[in-house]
Amino acid sequence: MSIRVLLPQPLLPEGESYLREHGYEIVEGRGTTEQDIVEDIADCDALILRTAKAPQRVIDAAPKLKIIARHGAGYDGVDVEAARRNGVLVCTAGPSNAISVAELAIFYMLYCSRNFKAVQKHYVDDYKFAKMGIPKTELHGKTLGLVGLGNIGRLVARKAALGFDMKVLAFDPYASGDLPGYIELLQDRDELLARADYVSLHLPATESTVGSIDSGAFELMKPTAYLVNTSRGTIVDEPALVAALEQGRIAGAALDVTAQEPIQPDNPLLAMENVLTAPHIGGATKEAAFRSSLACAKAIHDHFSGRTPDFVVPELRDLIDA
Repeated sequence: MSIRVLLPQPLLPEGESYLREHGYEIVEGRGTTEQDIVEDIADCDALILRTAKAPQRVIDAAPKLKIIARHGAGYDGVDVEAARRNGVLVCTAGPSNAISVAELAIFYMLYCSRNFKAVQKHYVDDYKFAKMGIPKTELHGKTLGLVGLGNIGRLVARKAALGFDMKVLAFDPYASGDLPGYIELLQDRDELLARADYVSLHLPATESTVGSIDSGAFELMKPTAYLVNTSRGTIVDEPALVAALEQGRIAGAALDVTAQEPIQPDNPLLAMENVLTAPHIGGATKEAAFRSSLACAKAIHDHFSGRTPDFVVPELRDLIDA
């Protein structure tokens, strides 16, 4: 009997072909809602998630499920405790999208440095003001503060320091290993917030990080500083961010993610001239999708071939030897 892999959303052909070539049966799901997945998953052995989620109800509806592979680095959409209770391994695509997200973080800093949203808004109706009246700066010599120093944070640090001659500060209580000389690792997040011209977030959404960029954090930041978030929207206290922007406590923000996705039309961030928002496009490049699709397919094949997948989530690594 073949091993059935549920895809609520299609993979790139490379990922699907890899699975088919190794004898797996692809189950094309009817959609990405919780109910869709519950109805599709009962007889499936594996699940690959792109934007869809796997809460407890989904996992409990899948008595044959052995592994969930996340098409990305984050896994906050998976109920890890439900997975543990059901003996389901959860893995990610590891650093497959790290380059794409790091490049986007740099793009957001460049966008902010030239106040580009305001420039674009006034370009046609007041060319002179757009060219000369709107303040613009360089990244060269500015201080970047990285909150989180995993694969993506380290790539951003390298590109910022070596490509733009920025000074790089980092805060990450879990950072390990030798760091390159262009990263100054701080023990105090408040010091980073106070010194940085750009604060870039690169950490997962956990009980300790959700809402951690709050009014107190914005009070510490320079009035000329920008917030860049390419991680998870819930890490930022959004009402506090809106207040900080309205009151001029920080200069602006570039947000690839928001607390509610998709963003609601009445969200005040959309109307702000000093805020750039985007629909979580950090890993949405052809190259990242290619790497993530293959990583998920290989993780499933490794698991059912008796090998340990490369990127098992830390909370469930003990299941490997169970």
